[in-house]
Amino acid sequence: MPETDAANRAWTERMPLASVNRAPLAPHFPWPYGNKGGMFLSFDVDAETPWNVADPSRYKELVAMSYGGFEARVGVEKLLELLRQEGLKATFFMTGWSIEAHPAMAEAVLRDGHEIAHHGFWHIMPKPGDSMLVEEVERGFDTLKRRLGVVPLGYRAPNGESCEELRVLLKNKGIVYSSSWRDDVRPYRHLLDDGTPGIIELPVTMTYDDWLFGLSHRYSPRPMFPREWVLSIWKDELLETRDWGGMVTTVIHPQCSGRPMRLRLLREFLQFTKSLGDVWIAPGRDIAAHFQRCEAEAAKNGAAKNATS
Repeated sequence: MPETDAANRAWTERMPLASVNRAPLAPHFPWPYGNKGGMFLSFDVDAETPWNVADPSRYKELVAMSYGGFEARVGVEKLLELLRQEGLKATFFMTGWSIEAHPAMAEAVLRDGHEIAHHGFWHIMPKPGDSMLVEEVERGFDTLKRRLGVVPLGYRAPNGESCEELRVLLKNKGIVYSSSWRDDVRPYRHLLDDGTPGIIELPVTMTYDDWLFGLSHRYSPRPMFPREWVLSIWKDELLETRDWGGMVTTVIHPQCSGRPMRLRLLREFLQFTKSLGDVWIAPGRDIAAHFQRCEAEAAKNGAAKNATS
């Protein structure tokens, strides 16, 4: 249609001829303890929010909602048990609604010494100019502090989206790191549009989102992948990334990987990762703190070099 073509042409002419991410390339800082690579072990605790955020009336569709309810009844506890057995600490990104609706679940995560991080309140995807963007972030902060006494260091965007308003807001609210972008295999620091440094990014590894392989629902129909296929993907991604000196980031959902076959798969993958002996498995707070130390050391060495040249 001519009108549509004209509108598209006008829009493309306004599109900047520049990358959306103008941050410098990720620095190649060494991993702790002589490790070759890293794994950011993280979970997204959404509970029922993914199933009714687009249409709140779905709250009355009890079986549809029960997929998310599995997290509080079974999934999170089975994952905590697995982490205790394997001696691992992780980050749990939690929506504020999930904490309000299932406080005992959230308290169990905290009691086991894991990091709890910000994942919005209603699981509303952040969009530029959205009137709900600030409220979604503010209400998440309020719930974490009021219910759990947690001031989060990390943030993962609902549906993994971002925009400049959000990046500035997170920096101003004191968030140390984000884990939403999918454009690198190493941590880096954002560069905001005004040229000032932003927060640290711990990039997501798309292939470690278990939702893609193991959860099908009438509002999110997908094929179910067998264990052998998923393990093959996860192992190959890990081994090659480790050889690059990079980091993989998991996006594990208790309503998916807290179920029996998927939990067995995750256990096997984590045991395989540990058996390599040279992959640092850590929560986001530790990886971000390591990045900050390396960044400060690099700045110090750079200043000393400039002073002697």
